[in-house]
Amino acid sequence: MPFRMLVVVVLPLMHATVGTAMEPTLRDVTYAVVDGHELKLDLYLPGANESKDAAPLIVWVHGGAWRAGSKASVPILDLVSAGFAIASVDYRLSTEAPFPAQVHDIKAAIRFLRHHAADYQLDADRFSLTGASAGGHLAALTGVSANVAELEGKVGEHLQERSDVGHIVSFYGASNLQTILSQSTPHGLSVRVPALTLLLGGPPEDRTELLRLASPVVHVDKHDPPLLLIHGDQDPQMPINQSHELFGRYTKLGLTAEFDVVYGGAHGGPEFYSEDRLRRVAAFLNDNPK
Repeated sequence: MPFRMLVVVVLPLMHATVGTAMEPTLRDVTYAVVDGHELKLDLYLPGANESKDAAPLIVWVHGGAWRAGSKASVPILDLVSAGFAIASVDYRLSTEAPFPAQVHDIKAAIRFLRHHAADYQLDADRFSLTGASAGGHLAALTGVSANVAELEGKVGEHLQERSDVGHIVSFYGASNLQTILSQSTPHGLSVRVPALTLLLGGPPEDRTELLRLASPVVHVDKHDPPLLLIHGDQDPQMPINQSHELFGRYTKLGLTAEFDVVYGGAHGGPEFYSEDRLRRVAAFLNDNPK
């Protein structure tokens, strides 16, 4: 079966870097306009090299319970030194527009970047999606829903471009919004219920069809790209069972999946973005190119 289970013990005194202090190569690039609102991304490009090879691109999706956060938070910037370009995208938050606007926006960003791949010296065939928390959920959902009409949307000017990617990395993200509440701790429920209510435009129990549409596990099929899940086993906000569900769905279909369990890990923190872990992410993204 084409999967690998990674078991990583995180020592409490690990010294880790959470992104490198780095300015974007291109800041506030408008990738689409929706109802007069400009959607922007920041682009971090690796240093020039003599071969002038096009760089593989990581599209980074920030977290924030779907209602907060911004493209300024990019804890994986060390991957630029490994030769990857990174596009950190802003998307309409749930305070601005309900689901599925967020996925429509991310797909618009992918199409924009693919359309301008030659301009930015990007490899249009080596795009990947990565995100954390709510961003991990959106990255997974966007990555496994190629050609799902309700999730493709019509945002942006480059609808003729593909929105698919070759790899997905989800840091402690959701995968099944239909089961997440039953798996949650009291603390998790206190965070998740209001966040989902805002995202879905109403109480989750009244939005069963949207809960299904917003669940990556529902859309997984045999054509989906390799997946890496990174999740702490002590996460009080996002149950690790969410990653188990998506991992199980992948392996049932014989798809390539890796599961990096961060023992003792909670919901984020420097141990998730250590040098060793980002090296593992780089190796994953360089493997099995689609």
